[in-house]
Amino acid sequence: MLFLYSSTAFAQTPSPAPSGPTNITAILAKAGQFTTLIRLLKSTQEADQINTQLNNSNQGLTVFAPTDNSFANLKAGTLNSLSDQQKVQLVQFHILPNFLSMSNFQTVSNPLRTQAGNSADGEFPLNVTTSGNQVNITTGVDTATVANTIYTDGQLVVYQVDQVLLPLDLFGTAPAPAPSKPEKDVPAKAPAGSKEDASVDASGASTATVSFGVVLIAAISLKL
Repeated sequence: MLFLYSSTAFAQTPSPAPSGPTNITAILAKAGQFTTLIRLLKSTQEADQINTQLNNSNQGLTVFAPTDNSFANLKAGTLNSLSDQQKVQLVQFHILPNFLSMSNFQTVSNPLRTQAGNSADGEFPLNVTTSGNQVNITTGVDTATVANTIYTDGQLVVYQVDQVLLPLDLFGTAPAPAPSKPEKDVPAKAPAGSKEDASVDASGASTATVSFGVVLIAAISLKL
């Protein structure tokens, strides 16, 4: 009974699908709190491509859906700073070209391939880690947690995530550090009481001794 309760509490019951052909934006709209993602799906035409693929083939899809709050937590101007092509890549980065159930995340191989590019070639890498029932998704820029399952029908599964997945290719390029200037060699001064000072003192003492000896000899010569 405890196992059944834990599984139900984690997964939550997905929302029933809207009537008619599978429609990703209708699914998100029915779930609520995904207005920004819906707008991006429509403006990039990714929504049409997803719907066409689901309704005309048997290929599965996995969609990670950040909430409106997740987008609101981004740095101001983040989305507006992206080109149209980059917005397409951002949306595609949230889509896997295969169906992954929650149990599949336990055994999946990293990095995951997304619709944005081939991660095997180092493009748009996405990695999954699990701890018990918790699934974390790491992009190289941020880490998101799968909060619950919004929708699943065996071909399409939509997971709510608590962060916008930011691709390393778009948000992770750091400027190279400026080369450091070589320091000029400055001759160090000998500390007081060093060997150099001692040698100077010794040479000075020797000179004084020789001078005194000359004067003494000259005085004796005069007396004689």
